[in-house]
Amino acid sequence: VLLTESGGSLVHPGGSLRLSCAVSGNIDSIIHLNWYRQAQGKQRELVARINSDRDNTRYYAESVKGRFTISRDYANNMLYLQMNNLKVEDTAVYTCYARTREVGYWGLGTQVTVSS
Repeated sequence: VLLTESGGSLVHPGGSLRLSCAVSGNIDSIIHLNWYRQAQGKQRELVARINSDRDNTRYYAESVKGRFTISRDYANNMLYLQMNNLKVEDTAVYTCYARTREVGYWGLGTQVTVSS
């Protein structure tokens, strides 16, 4: 599985941004797709997850609930993270992660900077 993120940028507080992750390879083996983030000097944290089940069950970190939305476009093999009402503390490198039953795959990440 290969993951390629895009969409990171500099944005003002209160602004919006949509991150994209192109997914290729053995896509049928993926059991869930995730967005993680890592701020400078901090541990990487799970931001959002979407399961490959019939309901596309979603999970969000408490810090982003109500502001971020994870979605998946099966037809175009894309994963998205819509981020609204961005805060300075959302500044981080955002990385796509795919999990199969055997192994996990990471993208290289995209930088999101929230600053006035």
